[in-house]
Amino acid sequence: MKNIIPRRDLFAPMALMGAAALLPQSRAKAAQASEEPVPLFDGIMQICYIVPDLDKAMQEYADFLGIGPWSVTERFQPNDMLYRGQPTAPDVTIAMSYSGQMNIELIQQRDETPSVYRDTLLKRGYGFHHWGVATKDMEGDIARYKEQGIEVAFSMTLPGSGHRLVYLDTTEHLDGMIELLQLDDNGRASFTNVFRASREWDGKTLVSSRR
Repeated sequence: MKNIIPRRDLFAPMALMGAAALLPQSRAKAAQASEEPVPLFDGIMQICYIVPDLDKAMQEYADFLGIGPWSVTERFQPNDMLYRGQPTAPDVTIAMSYSGQMNIELIQQRDETPSVYRDTLLKRGYGFHHWGVATKDMEGDIARYKEQGIEVAFSMTLPGSGHRLVYLDTTEHLDGMIELLQLDDNGRASFTNVFRASREWDGKTLVSSRR
């Protein structure tokens, strides 16, 4: 690995900072020291980019942004995948890590199967794809977006983790799509494991797990 930039918490825990500002200085320091950081499971919790070469992208994000290590899923094959209402099965590899409390996801699609990733690639090329937004009311949120003319573009259920993912095509209004994530305890634990690996990263190991 080339020159690793020291890890930076690009997304500081704002709630803790705000609370600390209301406390006397000594108590604020104690609160910061005793508060163990946890990943975000509220609002925007993930930022995703599509890339042409996943291994190269992981290395460059480590070198220039200090993000790592990466948890890689070679064959991302959720259950019940639907692309704009039709069954689909794109050949997708994903990698996840954290910058501070924000989950960073990289996705490479290795075939030309129609998908939300191909949509963005054909429309404007590689780069930013979606915001991952945590939800406690998937159906209610989908209904609210539909009232604004936003349709579901992609949906799936992840095996093992038990959480649903739904992509909303907001590209006519925003710079990317919105992915709603409904996480159960297993799903939260999976993200938390990736988060902890990033907190303990030695700056040398590029990939913490590959499956």
